[in-house]
Amino acid sequence: MGEIVGAGLLAHVPTIMLPETIRRELNEGEDFSLVGGLQQLRGEVFDTLDYDTVVVLDSHWATTVEFVVTSQDRRAGLFTSEELPRGMCRIPYDFRGDPELAQAIAAAAPARDTWITAIDDQYLPIYYATINLWHYLGRGLDKQWISLSVCQTGDTEDFLRAGRALGDAIAASDRKVVLLASGALSHTFHSLRDLRQHESGDPSHIYSAAAREADYERIAWFKNGDHAQVLATMPEFLKVKPEAKFCHYLQMIGALGETAVTAPARQYGEYENSIGTGQVHLWFDRPHEGWTAPPSA
Repeated sequence: MGEIVGAGLLAHVPTIMLPETIRRELNEGEDFSLVGGLQQLRGEVFDTLDYDTVVVLDSHWATTVEFVVTSQDRRAGLFTSEELPRGMCRIPYDFRGDPELAQAIAAAAPARDTWITAIDDQYLPIYYATINLWHYLGRGLDKQWISLSVCQTGDTEDFLRAGRALGDAIAASDRKVVLLASGALSHTFHSLRDLRQHESGDPSHIYSAAAREADYERIAWFKNGDHAQVLATMPEFLKVKPEAKFCHYLQMIGALGETAVTAPARQYGEYENSIGTGQVHLWFDRPHEGWTAPPSA
């Protein structure tokens, strides 16, 4: 029987891929703590944890009529971002996939009344919500990495259903899996004319006081393991526009058991701004019990 051995709600912001000298120029002489946070997470968790496969819940990969999970044997190449080609240019990547688990995730979807398709097309685009985290957490380790999309026509319930299917497939497998919810908390950018005044990581640059306070509130709940409160207040959180409707987190918690989950977060680095958006690294160690998806309907 498979299991989820750890999970993270992690920031993938483009600034982490810039040279340190430029990062310091943008951040008033200091490096962004999100970089050191990922380095610490790599040393404390990814270099020591026993796991087979990483599933990235990729908030930058927007599909339309279904969720899609990658099922290639291997993905390798050079990545240049269509969004930010100056800062993320020709980044090398090379990692094994997990076609068997990907196919199982797709097969588990009908029982959860949702749609997930496994795609093994070698020309399928890849996104920096996956690449940036692999660069810090997976490079040099011979682990399997796959990505699950956000369906842009979905809502909270759809995202939870996809997560439930993901949890079902993992439980029925022989895999030890890490889930990475790759994305931000609140996610509104400052306008182009103003954003260069808001490149510092200081939270005072978050787009609005309401967004900043909503983020702080949820970080506190995460640290207390109060996932039930996060779920209960999703309508309020959506008002500050979390990235991808918070699909990445909702898929993760759907796989883990939703309101039954009480895993507290360990924070790596500080809560930081990225041109208006709220960014943080939160890691959830596997609790002793209760770390499975809800029963099938």
